[in-house]
Amino acid sequence: MRRLILEEPYSRAAIWSRRLAIFALAVAGMAVALSRAGAVDPAGALAVLGASLVLACLAGLLSATAAVVIWRTGRRGAGVAFVGLLLALALVAYPAYLSWRAISLPTLNDVSTDLETPPSFLRSAHALEARNGRTPPETSPQAREAQKRAYPNVQPILVDMEVNEAYQLALQAAKARGWRIVDAIAPSVREGVGHIDASEKSLFLGFVDDIAIRIKPLANQTRIDIRSASRVGRHDFGANAQRIEKFAADVQELAQAK
Repeated sequence: MRRLILEEPYSRAAIWSRRLAIFALAVAGMAVALSRAGAVDPAGALAVLGASLVLACLAGLLSATAAVVIWRTGRRGAGVAFVGLLLALALVAYPAYLSWRAISLPTLNDVSTDLETPPSFLRSAHALEARNGRTPPETSPQAREAQKRAYPNVQPILVDMEVNEAYQLALQAAKARGWRIVDAIAPSVREGVGHIDASEKSLFLGFVDDIAIRIKPLANQTRIDIRSASRVGRHDFGANAQRIEKFAADVQELAQAK
């Protein structure tokens, strides 16, 4: 005589944890796709992304609930709940990292190698059109002091070459980093100062940051100053300082290779 073995049913909390986590990832992917395509404004993209994070947190709570239910009742679904938890954690990991950066770094969205006279952004028709008519405002004295304390390595770039050669070097470094060159003015005989305006999109949501580079001759060197300003948000999470430091390292490496 065969014995009928009844398997314990799956925990509903585990099933819904995985479903919600998958849905949250889909919503986050939609926010990223719409933002990078320019189909929604930054506020709309952040709202959709925020909704996906709420869903991910709910998925995590359901996963924890499923773990308790499975432990007490012996129901099935531990693997399903674990998948839901992993997907939820994967979604909230980067925002959690940004939250830590926001706490540990000052509230800045405009960083420059020259705090006294930062490089100005070009006001040509082409440059203004690329910035949607927006020109980053001047930073406050408080923000400058905060930058000094937080980013002591953000310093002017000095290269042992003529100004025109340094201009071409800066242009090469900007293009190598994948920046979009908005406008550029080579050093002239009269002024001797060159300018490069560029922009770069953030990795995930594609928010645009504006970049101004000034190339100025000194007695026996050329000084390159760079300014990077975010269009979206009051906090850049250190992105502008990192961009400047990487650009400076690229310029010095190219200069040494000459």
